[in-house]
Parts: sequence; C-alpha cells; structure tokens
Amino acid sequence: MAGPPTLPIVVAIPTKNEAENIVSTVRSVIGRFKAVVVVDSDSTDDTRALAEAEGAEVVPYTWNGKYPKKKQWCLENVHPETDWLLFLDGDETPSPEMLAELERIFLDGRPVRPAAFDIPLGYWFAGRRLRHGYTMVKRSLLDRTRCRYPEPDDLHAPGMGEQEGHYQPLGEPVARLRAPIEHNDLDPVRTWFDRHNRYSDWEAWLETAPGAREEIRQAKTRQGQLFHKVPLKPLVSFAYGYLYKRGFLDGRAGFDFALALSFYRWQIGLKAREYARRNGPPG
Repeated sequence: MAGPPTLPIVVAIPTKNEAENIVSTVRSVIGRFKAVVVVDSDSTDDTRALAEAEGAEVVPYTWNGKYPKKKQWCLENVHPETDWLLFLDGDETPSPEMLAELERIFLDGRPVRPAAFDIPLGYWFAGRRLRHGYTMVKRSLLDRTRCRYPEPDDLHAPGMGEQEGHYQPLGEPVARLRAPIEHNDLDPVRTWFDRHNRYSDWEAWLETAPGAREEIRQAKTRQGQLFHKVPLKPLVSFAYGYLYKRGFLDGRAGFDFALALSFYRWQIGLKAREYARRNGPPG
C-alpha cells in the first residue's frame, strides 16, 4: 500500500536543547515532507542524536553575532533547491487537518499564489490545550524566493541573540491556513517564564529605540500593529484574552495563561521605564 503523498516543502526545526520535545516533532513530519532538517545551536543534551534516530537531517549552526540570524540563515542555506520552507519549533507538530490542507494547496497541480502562509497555533499551557482566549498566529510557511526576514538595528539589544525577534518575515501576498500547528511544550512551565523574561528584555529595549521599533512594527501582523498602539497593555491583554475572547472557558489554565501574558506585558513596560531612566535612548 502506498504511503501518504510527499509535500514539496522542506521542514526546518531550529533547536537548542529540545531533547524533551524533538522526537514527537520529527515523527509528526518525517516521510510527509521533501526533507526534515534540525538546525541545532550547540545543544548539550541529546537533541541531535534523538533527531537523527528519527530520520531527520541535523545541521549544526553557530551564530556569528551578525545578520543573517538563524531563520534567515535557514531560508538561505537549508535545501535552497526547494522553494517552500516550513518552520517548526522543537515543540510543535502540524495537526492532521493542517497536513490535509497543505495537500490540497500544494498537490492539486496549480501554482501556489501566496508568498507566505500565516498559521494559527493550537496552544498548550501548563499541560492543557487551550480552546479559547488569545489566538496566536505565526508566519511559518514561506516561499524563500519571495520572503525575507527584516534586519532591524537590534544586534546589540538584549534578550533574543541568534533568533529573530517577535516580527514576521516580509513577503506578499500572505494567506492564512485554517488548521493549526499544535504547540505543546513538554518542559516545565518555569521554562515559559524563563523565555519570556528574556523576550521582555528585547521588547523593553525596543520601547527606547524608536527607529528599530517602527521598523519592527511594520513587520507585525495587523493585530500586532493595533496592539502596538494600545495603552495599559497588561490590563488590555488580560481583558481581551480572558473576557472578550472567553479564555475563562478554559478553566484554570485559561486564567493562568491570560495572567501570564498580562504579566509579560507588565514586565516589558516596567523594564522599558527602568532602561530609559538609567540609560537614556540606546545609541
């Protein structure tokens, strides 16, 4: 019996110490896509060995402190003979519905008009799949011949390092898939707070760097651009996700997630005010 069709897409999985999650991620895509490549940044756990055992290619990556950063490097270097590339985090898996949707788009014999696809996340927090609340969307599926990540003047900013910041790759036109990527981090919830503590350093730095801030604002989704202008972001974030988007229907996990995002917004504002007070605008 013939297996499922192979999609003309390369999957790139940027990793660093993802041994807890990488097996399920690779298993979800191996054999379904033209290639599956783990791009690993000097993991000190078994990420590389586990990925190879599941059939993925493993490519080492070391950032040189300049542009391109990691995802743009992948666009330029990971199987460049194939136009389409899908980014997955080391704790993400495409849903069966998403795989079926990609087959309808890429295997019907017609040219694919969009240059990129925004994909909703089926988000898990503290061990529970959230069905309501704030919806996260990532521009993860790209035609590398028509898309590129911005290069804002943030190389000396704290918080992000080798990874691009919280902005989208540029390319037009953009479509949106209906089916989600499942984002299910099996690491302890403290790692969520560790990551977002670092991310808030970068976001706070942006608040005092108007040039880079405006460039990045233009590379965000429409929803991100609107939220960029909102005052009292911690309160608005909680009210939007927990009340307006009915995060309360997810029970305690919905409350915890809405509160965690609100706390993240509060961190950004507090750090930005401290940065401006102590250092002034960055040079």
